[in-house]
Formats: sequence, structure tokens, C-alpha cells
Amino acid sequence: MAKIKIENVVASTSLGEELDLQSIALALEGAEYEPEQFPGLIYRLKEPKTATLLFRSGKVVCTGAKSLEHVKVAINKVAKQLEKAGVMIKTEPKVEVQNIVASSDLGQEINLNAIAISLGLERVEYEPEQFPGLVYRLDSPKVVVLLFGSGKLVCTGAKKPQDVEAAVSKITEELKAAGLLR
Repeated sequence: MAKIKIENVVASTSLGEELDLQSIALALEGAEYEPEQFPGLIYRLKEPKTATLLFRSGKVVCTGAKSLEHVKVAINKVAKQLEKAGVMIKTEPKVEVQNIVASSDLGQEINLNAIAISLGLERVEYEPEQFPGLVYRLDSPKVVVLLFGSGKLVCTGAKKPQDVEAAVSKITEELKAAGLLR
């Protein structure tokens, strides 16, 4: 099985409370809040290296994490810092993964033209003049995989790491069955 590397986990939660972003921006060192540019407050952590977006509605989006564990650590750190800054948080943040982006390598160069033909045009987009990768949409798991001639691939749209593993496994099997992968 090809080695899979999670590049980014995007997850959201709600603090169950409307937030005063202006006062939070003043209380949290390094917070970025420019409502004319973007409606949310951006707060970056060095460990784990993430960016957390806080919105007035109390919705929180964490991005940049390399695992679900890092997302939970980041959101809990931000929640604790908000409490220190005087923001009451009533609920334990329930984290919901929105998207996992991962990369992998099939270990050999692949012929994208041959793949586009063999995988069927209903699930494949390949326009090398527009984009150097082949876009392959899987129904189960419901993810999108970008395949490149180098054999590298990027999987996006997964909700859990097992979805990525299943997608890479499925593609590997399909390409081997079609004689396009050793």
C-alpha cells in the first residue's frame, strides 16, 4: 500500500455563543481581525501549526492541522485562551471534520491519457492544456483524486483518514486491473 500523508485537516465546531470579535482581537495576542477584508478573526497557533477562524456567530473553523488529534488540541487551546480573555464558553466544542487533503505516490510514472480512457469519461476530467493532473471523482468513498503523470496523487474531500486509504487502494487496484500500473 502506498504511503499516505495527510497534508491538511479542515474541521469546524461551534462555541454556542455569539462572539465579540473586536474585543477578542484585542485580548488574543497575534489575532488578525480586519472585517473589511474578511468577516472572521484569524488566530494562528505555532503548536500545532494551525489557523483558527472565529466568526461572530460562534462558529469556529480550524485549518492547517495534520491530524484530527491536532485539530482537537488546537480548538481546545483556542477555547482556553478565549476563556482567559473573558469569553464564556458554555459547551464542550464538538469537532466535525469538513475535509481532509492527503497526498500519496504510486511509485511510478503513469500515462494519464490511457487512464482517462480506461477509467471512463463519466468520472474523469482530463484537460492537460488547462491543468496537468487528471481529476478522478469516486462515489465510494466520496472523494476527488488528482492524479499526476509523476505517479503522485492528491486526495481531497475525505471526512476520515480511512476514506483516503480506501480511495488510494481502489485507484491502485483499478490501474493494476487495466494494466496501467505494475
